[in-house]
Amino acid sequence: MLATLSVVLPIFGLVLAGYVCRRLHIFGPAATSELNRFVVWLGLPALFFHITAKADWADLYHPGFTAAFTLACFIVFFLTLALRARSRGLAEGSVDALNAAYPNSGYMGFPLGFLVFGPESYPFVAISAIVTVCLVFGLAIVLLEIGLQEQRRFWPTFRKVAFSLAKNPLLVAPALGVLYGATRLPLPQSADSLLSLLGGAASPCALVALGTFMADRKPDEDTGPDGVALLTALKLVLLPAVAWLLAYCVFDLTDMTAALTVLLCALPTGTGPFMLAEYYKRGAAVTARTILYSTVLSVLTLSILLYVSEAGT
Repeated sequence: MLATLSVVLPIFGLVLAGYVCRRLHIFGPAATSELNRFVVWLGLPALFFHITAKADWADLYHPGFTAAFTLACFIVFFLTLALRARSRGLAEGSVDALNAAYPNSGYMGFPLGFLVFGPESYPFVAISAIVTVCLVFGLAIVLLEIGLQEQRRFWPTFRKVAFSLAKNPLLVAPALGVLYGATRLPLPQSADSLLSLLGGAASPCALVALGTFMADRKPDEDTGPDGVALLTALKLVLLPAVAWLLAYCVFDLTDMTAALTVLLCALPTGTGPFMLAEYYKRGAAVTARTILYSTVLSVLTLSILLYVSEAGT
């Protein structure tokens, strides 16, 4: 539990810093919006481009793990979407689905993977981060854009969605990164340093923004306690359960790879859904609570999972 707590505590510290700074009026009322705008337009695009442009696709060729992790995320994503879209609409339902299927692999996956499995875990964590930020996140953006269109006719809606997606930095950046990576040209040192600085600031700024948002939240604002409990359970229980089934029973992965698949899927909800929810003004309160509660409870669930994994070896 101490190992898990050492990884989780910095997350709480950043959220608390944002909360205190807003409560003490060190940050103004626009802090959440402006911090999130930085993350969406600079921090995350730089991170996505950096990951995809520098990825060594030969080292990341692990089809069994990739299939198990991706399928687990997509199964839970679409199940949650089916449960939530009918009552909350496609836009909010897409954010809820992202909450349930978006593991915090980039921020927590590398240190936890290293603690449990050593440096051999790095390629697998990198795959999970690419799948999460490019495929799962990208799918949520597409569905959000579709859900926000009021027109029901196909072609006008298609044109609006396509135009919105074409100028969305969270989709354009990884696409450009893949294209650049295909050239096999190394990034210039100055560009590499710039992207590292901007990308490294994305998660801390998002967590501080989460804290300022919670400080601003009105007591009577509907955070949907039942919905938050459901999304937290789907994230911490259902997603790793589906991953276990796929890793051990369907794809028959090695013990280490299967255990790492389950561990990565058992991570709490990352900050990506909050950035998206706040940017689109859809379900930010529910998302903030889901991230907070899933992170708190993951100290227990991850510790149990690690104990069971060690007992089984």
